[in-house]
Amino acid sequence: MHAKQPQAGGNSLRISNAGDDVSHRPASLFDHWIEQIAPCPWPAHIGSHIESREKSDAGKAALYTPEERAKRDASPWTLVQAILAPLQFVVFAISLGLVIRFLMTGDGYAIATASILAKTFLLYLIMITGSIWEKEVFGKYLFARAFFWEDVFSMLVLALQTAYLIALLTGWGTAQQQMMIAIAAYAAYVINAGQFLLKLREARLDAERTVRRQQLSGGHQPA
Repeated sequence: MHAKQPQAGGNSLRISNAGDDVSHRPASLFDHWIEQIAPCPWPAHIGSHIESREKSDAGKAALYTPEERAKRDASPWTLVQAILAPLQFVVFAISLGLVIRFLMTGDGYAIATASILAKTFLLYLIMITGSIWEKEVFGKYLFARAFFWEDVFSMLVLALQTAYLIALLTGWGTAQQQMMIAIAAYAAYVINAGQFLLKLREARLDAERTVRRQQLSGGHQPA
């Protein structure tokens, strides 16, 4: 489910509080991770294209309120999500290769099944810890305003992954049919991961806009 941070991602974002002077703060681990997957496209100087972008976003609600951002930065679950999200993706990529190999050749059923179970375990783990994170930051275990649609799609991913687990344990269908359920779950996971990456980028840009406004405001203050 989450790299809440995604927001980064997600999707779990270590971005400075609105009132902080970020130019004097060391970059956090999560800031560095977000910068790698969702770098801010703005240059260091202030250009007219930035101002027009800020004007177009003026009526858009921020992903986090200042209070939510402070809770996010203080929560230990933020780091947990930052670790679990890329770990789950690595396991997914390996498992996808093993499942495709089995479907194409009929070889490696045991290791493909083990990889799906590992992916399922990580999915449940990130869902549980992500829900705790969401409760700490937004006051709701699921379907908070900022991540409503991401959570909705996460439920679909969870349902498909659970359907595979039930089919495996009850012996429903052939091995190939069970693997196709896993493939469907993986396709939904890719879409869900994309949602959280977009949220991470949105949070990153939101933080950059906040800093830009502070810099502009500070530059016009009398000495």
